[in-house]
Amino acid sequence: MLNRDVFINTYHRLPVVFNRGQGVYLFDVDSKRYLDFTSGIAVNCLGHNYPPLVKAITAQAAKLIHVSNYFQSDTSAAFAQRLVRAANMEKVFFCNSGAEANEGACKTARKYSLKKYGSGRHTIVTLTGSFHGRTITMQSASGQDKLHKNFGPFTQGFRHIPSGDIEALDRALDGSTAGLFIEPIQGESGVFPQTQAFIAAAAQLCVERDVLLMFDEVQCGMGRTGSFLMAHDYRVKPDIITLAKGLAGGVPIGAVLVGEKTADVLGVGDHGSTFGGNPLAAAAGLAVLETVDNQAFLKEIARKGEKIMTAVRSWNKSSVKEVRGKGLMIGIETDRDVQDIITACLKEGLLVLSAGKNVLRLLPPYIITDEEIDAGLSVLWKLL
Repeated sequence: MLNRDVFINTYHRLPVVFNRGQGVYLFDVDSKRYLDFTSGIAVNCLGHNYPPLVKAITAQAAKLIHVSNYFQSDTSAAFAQRLVRAANMEKVFFCNSGAEANEGACKTARKYSLKKYGSGRHTIVTLTGSFHGRTITMQSASGQDKLHKNFGPFTQGFRHIPSGDIEALDRALDGSTAGLFIEPIQGESGVFPQTQAFIAAAAQLCVERDVLLMFDEVQCGMGRTGSFLMAHDYRVKPDIITLAKGLAGGVPIGAVLVGEKTADVLGVGDHGSTFGGNPLAAAAGLAVLETVDNQAFLKEIARKGEKIMTAVRSWNKSSVKEVRGKGLMIGIETDRDVQDIITACLKEGLLVLSAGKNVLRLLPPYIITDEEIDAGLSVLWKLL
C-alpha cells in the first residue's frame, strides 16, 4: 500500500503504512503492532489517542475550530495565559511550527537591536551542529554544512561558532551581534546537551553586552527532558524561548515566548500567522499542559530516561560508543550506520530514529511504562 508516486520524495520513508495508534503503540494496515520510541519526532508526547487530548480536541471541534487572529477566542486566550505562566515568561506569539517560531525569534532580536542601537547590529550567532528548521532563513541559521547547499542565495546575518567553546563565544558576541540562538540539546545532529558552564557563560555575556539570549526548545521543551523547559533546568531565563513539536500533542502549533526585555518589541503588522494558535490547537495545548505541567509527572519522565540510559550503558557492548541525553531525549552513538538498525527494529516491531549517520535517537512518549521500556530495550539489545 506504500505509495511513492504521489509524494515529492523528500523523506527516507520506511516500508510501513500506519492507520491507527493507541497509547505507545502504532498499528499498520495489516494490524501489526509497533512499539513507538519516536513520538512522531517528539510530537506525540502523550502517545496516541490519549483520552483527555482526544476529548479536548473533539469538544473544541464541535464549538469553534478557527477564527482569524484579528479576534480572540476564549480557548486561545486561556492557553496563552497558562503557557506563559508555566514557562515563566511574559507574552507569547503562536504560529504553526518550530521553523516559524524560530523565524519569529530572529525577527524580534533584530528589531530589538535596530530600535535600540541603529543599523549594523543584526547578526545572530548560532552553534555548529545546530538545527533550527528548513525555511531558507532557518537553514542559514543552522550550523550544518549539509543545509547550506542547493537553495542559495541564503539569508545573510548568521555566524556559527563551535558548540561549547566559551572563548569563541566571547569573540563572537561583538558590536555587530543582536542575538545568540542555542539549542540546549542539539537533537538532529546527535543529541548533544550543552554544558552548564557554557550556558552560564552565555547568559552572563548576553546580559553584559545586551545581546538577546534565545533558546530553541522546539524538540527538548514541554517536558521532554524531565524539566518543563531546559531553561529551568539550567537556571537561566532567556529573553526568548521557542516551542513546537510536543506543544499540542500532535496538533500543529509553534510558540515564541518572550521575557520582559522583549515583551513589546513586535508591534501591529510586524508579524503574523493565519492559523497560529487557533482554538483547535489551543484546546489541544491546554490538554497537554494539564498533564505535563506537573512536577511529579516531570520527575517520572526524568526517571524513565535514566532507566533507559543506565540499561544501555550496562550492556557494555562494543558497538555502543556513547549514551547521552536527558529525560526521554536519548542518543545512542554506535559503531555503524544506524539505518540498518532502524530497519531491523522495524521488522521486530520497534520504531526508533536516527540523529546523524551513527546515532540512534530515542524519543518515547511520556506515558510509557517500565514494562514497555523493557520490551523496547530487549529489541535494541539484540540488534545493537
